[in-house]
Amino acid sequence: MVRKKFPETCIIENKINVGFSKANNQGIELSNGKYVLLLNPDTVIEEDTLSKVVHFMENHPDAGGLGVHMVDGSGTFLPESKRGLPTPSVAFYKIFGLSKLFPKSKKFGKYHLGFLPEFETNEVEILSGAFMLMRKETLDKVGLLDETFFMYGEDIDLSYRIILGGYKNYYFADTNIIHYKGESTKKSSVNYVFVFYRAMVIFAEKHFSKNNAKLFSFLINIAIYLRAGLAIIVRFIKKSFLPTFDFLSIISILFSFRMIWKNKGINFPFELIKYAFPAYVIVWITSLTYSGLYDYPTKINNIIKGTLFGSLTILVIYGLLPKELQFSRLFIILGTLSIILYLLVSRFLFSKLISKKYSLNGEKPKRFALVGSFEETNRVVKILEQSNKVIQEILFVSPSETKHENEIGTIDQLDQIQLIHKIDEIIFCAKDTSSQKIIFWMNKLADAKTIFKIAQPDTGFLIGSNSSDANGEYYTIDNQKITQKNAIRNKRTLDILLSIMLLISSPILIFKIKHKKMFYKNLLDCLIGNKTFVGYSKEMNDDKLQLPSIKSGILSPTDIKKNKDNPLTKTNLLYAKNYTFLMDLEIIYSNWKQLDRN
Repeated sequence: MVRKKFPETCIIENKINVGFSKANNQGIELSNGKYVLLLNPDTVIEEDTLSKVVHFMENHPDAGGLGVHMVDGSGTFLPESKRGLPTPSVAFYKIFGLSKLFPKSKKFGKYHLGFLPEFETNEVEILSGAFMLMRKETLDKVGLLDETFFMYGEDIDLSYRIILGGYKNYYFADTNIIHYKGESTKKSSVNYVFVFYRAMVIFAEKHFSKNNAKLFSFLINIAIYLRAGLAIIVRFIKKSFLPTFDFLSIISILFSFRMIWKNKGINFPFELIKYAFPAYVIVWITSLTYSGLYDYPTKINNIIKGTLFGSLTILVIYGLLPKELQFSRLFIILGTLSIILYLLVSRFLFSKLISKKYSLNGEKPKRFALVGSFEETNRVVKILEQSNKVIQEILFVSPSETKHENEIGTIDQLDQIQLIHKIDEIIFCAKDTSSQKIIFWMNKLADAKTIFKIAQPDTGFLIGSNSSDANGEYYTIDNQKITQKNAIRNKRTLDILLSIMLLISSPILIFKIKHKKMFYKNLLDCLIGNKTFVGYSKEMNDDKLQLPSIKSGILSPTDIKKNKDNPLTKTNLLYAKNYTFLMDLEIIYSNWKQLDRN
């Protein structure tokens, strides 16, 4: 794509990930301009950003580096746009939350320099590698990025060396960029904690005195384990709290029924109940999970379907038990009805008291405002209509000062339009709207809890992210089932169960397998999640077909006869678009002897 659209560029194709520092150094070494700009790929800059920052540097010969005002995908200011040197005391205040409690304090708020105005240009110590403009002569003097830092910390190190080299770093507030963030390493992940804080240790050992470096390293190591532990605990609580709550609630309902039976003179053996009740609830919770109970928003038919399937499973097992272990089918039927009632009532209360995501009304219909020309907004409407989004209303806004017949207003009235029509999502057509205006309105409406997307010209998708912990929604024309949560869950479960079954039966099957070591390696890879049994064809040309990313497969959709005559791209596309776990089973059943492929 770059070669086609920008043939004048010099492209460096690394075959492996060499890290942020080394990759940028490769580009810097080939450059011959007066200035060097490090710019993240997940950014959008204004049309006059480059001319403004170069003009500032020309007028400030003491400036060695420059950063700018950055906002995230929701229009919220990113505090890392301006930072102070992370000395041991500054790091201590940051690690233990004092900088967050007192962001405007000159003592506690030094990490993000919260005491400096957001919209005022100032001298700072540390710049962000997301947008870092530097003089080439400065880099020639102080050196390039330190390749000891694989990712994170290299911008702090270089910023500090620029100051040590006799130059100044500036935070330039007269231009804005969007930095979507979260694409390299999610901020909430344990991996981020280790990578980021380890980079701080490298920085301390390089620049601080021996005693200060030891103190800093001690603080950082405490922070690593505290933050990593906290991240694990928080993630575990988030994932397990609701299923645990449901488990305890349902088992309480069953024990309540047991008391009713007991009052009627019917006693169930306690030893049986001790194991049967938890087993019943586990079957119900598992069935409900696979039916989508914990995929939000929850659908009523998923609750009913999951509960009934769980009850059917219990009744089948119940029928196979000896008579002395069977105590009451009516009990199971009443349990089924009670679980459905409990889930409906609990989700209704959760939606009112905790979050709308628990609503049983399905996905909330959205009001969209499209800012762009007639041709571009029509193209975006088609993307929305084919992306499975629940649309309440689509309103059109003129990108210019002139309002046309089908438009409710102009871009200059966007704040009023958002307020009056209660817009959930604003989509800017980049072909008709300048980045400067897009960023201006994102900044202005940042507190309105509105989602922003940008439709780039000549593409079939809309981009945008509203969190540093998630990629955000990604609307595409082709709605592919393989990306849906239940499909991902089913595919992974099939990989695990089938791997175990084949490993257990391998002493018998192995005589039919040609490459025995590869067979076992493939099964283990599928079990631990390095591979999946069925993936796209390895002959697929990624440049010609954009498909959702899945793990490398042992087999592919082209391995069954009915797909042999289809074009490769069509077969892979149909597999992604219409995926079910039964498709995988069919492919595996027909080709199990080929599971020894390399």
